[in-house]
Amino acid sequence: MAIQRHFLARLLCASLAAGALAAPACAQDPWPTRPVKIVVPYAPGGSADTLGRLIARHLAETFKQSFVVDNRGGAGGVIGSQMVARAEPDGYTLVVSGIGSHVVAPLTNATSFDPIKDFTHIALLGGPPTVLAVNVAQPIKDVPGFIKQVKSMPEGLSWASPGQGTHGALIGEAFRQITKLNLVHISYKGAGPAVADVAANQVPAAFITLSTAAGNIKAGKLRPLAVTSAQRVADFPDIPTFKELGYPQLTGTTWFSLSGPAGMSPELVTRLNLAVRKALQSPEGQTELRAQNMETFDWDAPTFNDFVKKEIVHWKQYIEPPPTR
Repeated sequence: MAIQRHFLARLLCASLAAGALAAPACAQDPWPTRPVKIVVPYAPGGSADTLGRLIARHLAETFKQSFVVDNRGGAGGVIGSQMVARAEPDGYTLVVSGIGSHVVAPLTNATSFDPIKDFTHIALLGGPPTVLAVNVAQPIKDVPGFIKQVKSMPEGLSWASPGQGTHGALIGEAFRQITKLNLVHISYKGAGPAVADVAANQVPAAFITLSTAAGNIKAGKLRPLAVTSAQRVADFPDIPTFKELGYPQLTGTTWFSLSGPAGMSPELVTRLNLAVRKALQSPEGQTELRAQNMETFDWDAPTFNDFVKKEIVHWKQYIEPPPTR
């Protein structure tokens, strides 16, 4: 019934416009007339969850409607993303997309969606760098010490990531290949659970988003060894970058974005893009994001779409192709 009412309303507006009698209410789509769901395809507590809830709150204020976050973690963001790819492109089901779910995962796994053809990419939200951190009980003070410690362990050393297909998993695997160390990957269903186990010394190390690890670093539970940002992070000036340590290949951020199913109307995409950018660039938004050590980008939808395509091409050269089905 809701779809029928929506169709009839648009048909009426079109008829009135044809007779030059269109009312102001028909000037734009009435969306949203009911709550909007934003799927976060990761567990609560990580950077994607933080950004999703920040954007949900600001969009609710802008559009005077509820924006509800729905955490659907698993498979490096693939499970929740697949659900959104199959949804109606009416603007009522969106997803916090990003490099993990829409660049890395499709290149490493046989996903049921195409990251370009099956989605409408709306706005780039930003994101934090990835940090290599160890539990403070570990006798490791820096990256050279980390390498030396692993080489002395015949059984190797375990490290955690937010899950297969995430930026943390990609950086950790790249570091393993570059250093030729015996590193054993433990994949979690999100950054929150991963960093919690490293803080509890259940796993000795992790490649994790800095925003997720920051609290435990400040609390003295984790020792950061290096970050993937191009320059040192202002709030953590003592953490060296991988680039300055001689690993320029390990430079980049764990960016996240807002997307929807393929086929969303350009008008709705523009409205959402402008609202997201306004929220991110507002004083309140910038304060919140700086506290999470996240970089933001003020890009329109076409610029963001070009960026996604370039990221897929860039990372493809470093990733094994997915198995054929």
